[in-house]
Amino acid sequence: MALEEKLNTDERYGHIARNWEGDILFVIGPDSVLTHVVVVYLDLWHGKCRDTFFLSSSSDYKASFIFKAPYGNFVKVLTGELEPMQAMMTRVLGIHGNMAVLMRNIPTVLDFVRCCREVTTGKI
Repeated sequence: MALEEKLNTDERYGHIARNWEGDILFVIGPDSVLTHVVVVYLDLWHGKCRDTFFLSSSSDYKASFIFKAPYGNFVKVLTGELEPMQAMMTRVLGIHGNMAVLMRNIPTVLDFVRCCREVTTGKI
């Protein structure tokens, strides 16, 4: 997966995320463009991505953080139309996990999104 390679080779991300410990599930819901749920798992650990894969269901795997939203909301974040922190705070992106950890790691979150933006077309 291109994102895994980007996270593992991006020196800036590696430095900023050096203390991050936690895996993430992205549950991308259907909307007028996407007709089915897409679930992506990322194992992030100390500035590296140890693994990424697609799941058939969000119940197939436990993760420290789950980000859930319709496809269009993820696209808005990936295209820069919506800032990631604003999306989380206004619940445009639903979050399950320790919010205190996320708030203490805002630079990591923002740089993760930067990496995502650099490897995506905004389409699944």
